[in-house]
This record gives sequence, C-alpha cells and structure tokens, in this order.
Amino acid sequence: MEKRLRAAITGVSHYVPERRLTNADLEKRVDTSDEWIRTRTGIRERRILDEGVGTSYMAARALEGLLEQKGLDASDIDLIVVGTISPDMMYPSTACLVQDSVGASNAWGFDLSAACCGFVFSLVTGAQFVESGMHKKVVVIGADKMSATTDYTDRTTCVLFGDGAGAVLLEPAEDGVGIQDYICHIDGAGGKNLYQPGGGSLHPATHETVDKKMHYVHQEGKEVFKFAVSCMADVSVDVMERNGLTGEDLTLFVPHQANKRIIDASVRRMNLPEDRVMINIDRYANTSAATIPIGLSEAAEQKWLNRGDYVVIASAGGGYTWGSILIKWAY
Repeated sequence: MEKRLRAAITGVSHYVPERRLTNADLEKRVDTSDEWIRTRTGIRERRILDEGVGTSYMAARALEGLLEQKGLDASDIDLIVVGTISPDMMYPSTACLVQDSVGASNAWGFDLSAACCGFVFSLVTGAQFVESGMHKKVVVIGADKMSATTDYTDRTTCVLFGDGAGAVLLEPAEDGVGIQDYICHIDGAGGKNLYQPGGGSLHPATHETVDKKMHYVHQEGKEVFKFAVSCMADVSVDVMERNGLTGEDLTLFVPHQANKRIIDASVRRMNLPEDRVMINIDRYANTSAATIPIGLSEAAEQKWLNRGDYVVIASAGGGYTWGSILIKWAY
C-alpha cells in the first residue's frame, strides 16, 4: 500500500514588536487596574507595533526568521498563505506584500480571513496543497496588528489585544508525522457579537463611520466568552476522540490566547495537566491569528516537543469561527 503523504510542520518562527504596553500604562488611559485586567484575562502586557508599518512587516520578519532557521532561500517557497484580519490595505493582499518583502520570487499566495481562527483555517488550507502533491514548501503565517483597530478609550476591549506574527513551514512527510486530522466550523449567526463594522463595502470609510468608531473592534463580551469556552473545548475533545486519543496522549495543547479563563475551561474539559499547555497570554495578550504560531514557536524554542509527539491546536473567533488540528510533531 502506498504511504499517505501528510503535510508536516518542519519549522516555526515568530516576531513580536519590542514596544510593550503594560497594564500600568493602560491605567493612565482608561478606568481600569492591573489587578482587574489580570484577574479577568490573565494579561500583564502586550506588544504594540509602531505607527507607519503594518501587519506585513511583522509577517515578513517572522518568515525571514523561519528561512534563516531552515537554511532556505526565499525563492524555495512555493506558496504563502497569510491568516489575518488586519491587512495593510484591502489590496494588494498581505501575502503579496510579504512575498515582495522577502523576495519569494517563485511563490504565489493569498490572505485568509477567519478572525482569531485565521491560523487554524490557513494551516488546514495550506496543508491541502502539500498533501495533494502540488507543492513541497508552503509557508503559513498568522499575523495581526490588532492595535490598529483597538479603541483605546474603551476599557472593555483595549486591554485585550496586542500585535505579533508567527510562521510555519509545511513540507511533505510519508512516515506518519504531520497533520493527522482537523475539525473546523463556522456559524455566521454569531457574527453580530464580534465584528468590525466599518471599512468594507457595506460601510466604507466616511466622516460618519469614523465619528461612530465603526473601524474598531466591537464585542459582546459575555456572549463571546460563552461561545469560546464551549466551542474551543468541544472541538479539541472531538478531534482527539475521533483519533482514539485522550489528554494523557498529548504532549502539548496550544490554545488561542484570548482569555486565561477560556483556556482554563478548555484544559479542564480535556483533562490536561497544566504543564502540557502553552500559555503566553500574560506577555502578548490576544494577537488574533498570531497567537497559536507564536505559541508553537516558543514551544519549539524551549524544546518542549520531540518527533512523534502529539500536539493539539485550537481556536475560536469572530464569525463565529472555531476549529482544532491534531498534529504529530515532525522534528
């Protein structure tokens, strides 16, 4: 029997801006406190990208780190998929800007919009090109400059978000490692609870949309919390059970870093010990599509993973979107 070709993560890198915005800094802007933020979200600080540069800058830096790590030339890349909801502009795509920035002359690419599930959906999409045999080197990037759409006068949302990017390289593998399974969902009925109303074709930029702050993140916190707690936990358990695994079989769970309480609820549902969970929300806050690849990159740097280890990643975000991927680590 011919061995099945799987898409395996063979390298991962990330980039976060140097500038830190701490809870103490936010205390000076809005009616909040370090204790209130940490108790409800688990966040201590977040990274903020400078004005004058966009999401593509961070995505390109993450990709450059990946190329250096793997000893590859940018011309080796076949495809670039960028999960983002904060593109530099409506068009050209962030993938085009990244391709030009790093000199990936032989690559094509596109952006994928799935809010905080941007990386999960992009990884599933990129994997299809490897598993089909179409491409041998696919780069999947999750990157967002959330500070660009955060209202820093809104105490309920300004504490939640930060900026960052992470990139992985997908290559074919025939020895069983790589992406084993995935489950992804959408439910557009939940879109009214987490969205950015301005800037698209329905509400293009006008004085009125700016005055009404329609170009910022809008969130119904309680509804989003309930959705994320149930869906992120359920889909993670579902992908494990479908493959005959339990929490005991996992080496690492890398959840989307939206809220520490959401992560804790998912971990309890999965019966996972805390030392098998990647948590960095305290340092970076919610970087949307970037949270999971940043987490994978830090796990690889800290040598948490060995070849053959099982890893589950999971996310939930606006749309609603949610999904989970089971990975057998390749290196």
